[in-house]
Amino acid sequence: MASGWVERVSAFCGSPSRFLCGTSSEVFLAELLRELRDDRANYNVKVLLLSPLCEYPALLCPSDSVGEETALELMSIFAQSPPKFVHFRSQLLVALTCVLTCSPDASSRLRAFPDFLDLLLQLAQDTSDLHGDAAQRSLRATACDCLREMEVLYPGLLSQRLELLGALRHQETSRLHQAYAGLQTLVLRNVVYLLTGEKEAGAVHLKALLGGNESVGWEADQNLGAASGKNSTPLSSVILTPMGTIPTLHTGPDCKELRSVLSSLLEESYLFTPLSQAERLYRLTEVVAMVPAIPPTIFRAQLLRLLGTSEVSLLHTTLLMKSAFTDSLFSSEDEAFLLKRLVVLSQHPLLSAPEKLFYMDCILHFPENRPISCGDSDEALPVLLTPRLASALLPVVFNDSATLLARFNLLSLVYLEAGEEEDGRGLEYLYDHLTSLLRIVESGGKRESIVTLFRAAFLFLFHFHHVERYCDNLSQQLCQLYLQHTRFAPHLINLANQTQEKLPDSPWAFGLLKALQRVISQTPLSQVTRHDLSWHLKVLTRAAEEGEMSQHATLRFLSGVITPSSLSWSADWRLGNGILGVCRRLLVHPSLDSILIPLADVLQHLAGHYGDTDIRDHARLYYTLLTTLSREKLATVLAHHAEGGQQVKKRTLSCLMTEGEGLTSILTIHETEAAIFRLIETHWEQPEAEDLIQDETERGEADLETYRAQFGDAAFASQVTLKFLLTHTETRDARFDQLFSIRLHFSLTDDHYSELQDLSVPCLFRERPPPVVALTLKPKQPYPTSLHVSAIFTTQDGLTWHTTLPDIHVCFQQIFLPLPAPSSWGRTGRQAVFAGLWEEISGETEECASSLFCCRLEEEALSALVEKHFLPFLVSDPAHKDQFRVLLFLPPQSHVLLKISSEEDAVHFNIATDSWQLLPHINDYLLEITAS
Repeated sequence: MASGWVERVSAFCGSPSRFLCGTSSEVFLAELLRELRDDRANYNVKVLLLSPLCEYPALLCPSDSVGEETALELMSIFAQSPPKFVHFRSQLLVALTCVLTCSPDASSRLRAFPDFLDLLLQLAQDTSDLHGDAAQRSLRATACDCLREMEVLYPGLLSQRLELLGALRHQETSRLHQAYAGLQTLVLRNVVYLLTGEKEAGAVHLKALLGGNESVGWEADQNLGAASGKNSTPLSSVILTPMGTIPTLHTGPDCKELRSVLSSLLEESYLFTPLSQAERLYRLTEVVAMVPAIPPTIFRAQLLRLLGTSEVSLLHTTLLMKSAFTDSLFSSEDEAFLLKRLVVLSQHPLLSAPEKLFYMDCILHFPENRPISCGDSDEALPVLLTPRLASALLPVVFNDSATLLARFNLLSLVYLEAGEEEDGRGLEYLYDHLTSLLRIVESGGKRESIVTLFRAAFLFLFHFHHVERYCDNLSQQLCQLYLQHTRFAPHLINLANQTQEKLPDSPWAFGLLKALQRVISQTPLSQVTRHDLSWHLKVLTRAAEEGEMSQHATLRFLSGVITPSSLSWSADWRLGNGILGVCRRLLVHPSLDSILIPLADVLQHLAGHYGDTDIRDHARLYYTLLTTLSREKLATVLAHHAEGGQQVKKRTLSCLMTEGEGLTSILTIHETEAAIFRLIETHWEQPEAEDLIQDETERGEADLETYRAQFGDAAFASQVTLKFLLTHTETRDARFDQLFSIRLHFSLTDDHYSELQDLSVPCLFRERPPPVVALTLKPKQPYPTSLHVSAIFTTQDGLTWHTTLPDIHVCFQQIFLPLPAPSSWGRTGRQAVFAGLWEEISGETEECASSLFCCRLEEEALSALVEKHFLPFLVSDPAHKDQFRVLLFLPPQSHVLLKISSEEDAVHFNIATDSWQLLPHINDYLLEITAS
């Protein structure tokens, strides 16, 4: 059984949607909770069973009522679990936190939320393990983490517990001291932040919260309580740029309590791990930034340690602190020292590449004491970063790709800020470095070197595109590189595209494409290989997109390529498609009039002499379009190719023909605004009583084994047929009074049934009786379901329409079938099968289950209920009213057996089924029919 749960949980966590196609979230959740309550189950397996609730709580608890019931059930399991199973109890706390916090509104789960909060606080205060087993201490750590998670999601939730958290922090001597300090810091920050939003809040309110020790004060009729505030979402950072705004709490000079708490937290911060220190200092920085009465100099004692730290997290927190307080805490000497330290760390040989990249990014976003720019997103250099200081970060070819590009970008900004252009030595060094990269790639560099070259070239152009001497020289070198390595064509095209997009006013991309067109057209065809030619055609296709560029050189090159005397390669489909790609661009070129004749000659030659039939057909089409359509229509037809192959718009092709709009309407499937017709279920007619009573002399041998043998036939009793009337909706539209060739399509919403076949209805007239539609269902699991229905039909004017019908809801009772036993068995034979099934189910096999449903009914009402709902499925004699026996068959092979009897206190429905998953549906059905 344990291995089965391992497989099921693994399948669910691997793909929840696929797993729930075979069952429902309610059934799976019920199975999990039932197994968690089982005292015989292994606790290691129980820990595994909690993982779905931890990872997918919203999926298993889709509604607030289900989430609350699940949380109460888990709390009951926690109370009953033995204390020695610490790991299970800890994981149970995590699961409870996930279930309760997966809803955005905690007030919807009010019954369970305060009880769980009290449980966590009780566990956090239980210090009985201070000198005992360390394993029990992990339960307190988990409780503390859960409290932290809830405080993050519902800020202010623990605002009345600040003094308690401080006391727990002071008395704790184990590693949990760090967790309590972190929780207290988070609550303090949230309290101050929420008070900034209150107009009349001040020192009195803050003092009351710091010294209060009251209950959280949850009430069932309150929306999360006053402690959690109006915003039940995590709070964002309050530290903005130095020129941004920060919410403030005006407390006046009387802040002794807050100052005392801050000093206490800061004094012991050095005891924590670096990550914990960084988080504490960041939260405390936010608190001081929001309370002007607390001077930033309270951090001065920590500053010396922070400026000399080698921890990335602490240095990052120091920069955030500098962004918040600027020269209120950091002197100009501190600023200069911090910037120099970042420069040193950015090229320190003992640091990893990601760390050095982070430090360089910190330089680009350095928070200055006196910032000139107010932007906080664009890269901007600090004023103190001079070319001399930045010279330590000059890129070298031995750097890895990311480091080289980051240094290249940083130095480009430095030299650009310094005003170096034509005569700058720094700019010359960067260009020489770019040339070195080009030489490495030219000599056969690897893929990383190639990508680095083109990215560095883009950075150089982005910063120095106005320096024509270097840019022109770069274009020439890239053209020479392309002639030696034509496989770099995609990189060159991408470089031109990105440069044109980021620098729309720069002519460099146009000049590069023109230079490439020139070197390609001047290359003798005898020196061009088949591989080179395919790349040449791609470059020429991109060059043909430039409207101001002359295309005569391109056409001369194409004419030479298709000339048989110059063709030294096979005229295959790929080559022809490349040539047609260039021609397709030229067909929409602004200078088409000047290149009309040579382009037509190329297309005509391809249409008549090329070796591939498909290429000849396409060339013939292009030639026909070129010679018969005006430029406006030709541009309309081929515009989608010039835009990157987007789908052609409606009427693009039909507008070339007469009556094009009418033809488009006929060829288009129109969508209705609302449903035109619907399917209404016809009432099922139960068999007559005499049809159910067989002559005792006609029955044959009847036993359970013989009955089971019938299921060997796959098609035996495996289908349910439902009949519907296809009728118009109440909304009347004269266009849809007469419909023809209706094709109904049914889509499943789950995996409980086999795929359904489409149904055809010849016609539907509003003034005629509605036709009957028979829908055949083949269940895999006999559960209720819903079907999406759509239809395509034709109206009297010849137009084709598509419409969506209201969903069909298949109820549980619609799947009931009488016992599929041979008619020769008679009633006695069916009773024998009933007895055999009842005895088999009572044996308590794995899938079988028994249950009892009770209700109050008079004897006459019971007889009427049985006659109305169960007569077709009755296996006992209807005249024997002391006990009715009902056998329901549910395809493909499930049974539900009922023994209905009237007892002294109520009517008892004894239920037995060979599929325990059906019990919830049976219960709902009995509730429905007995209530009516």
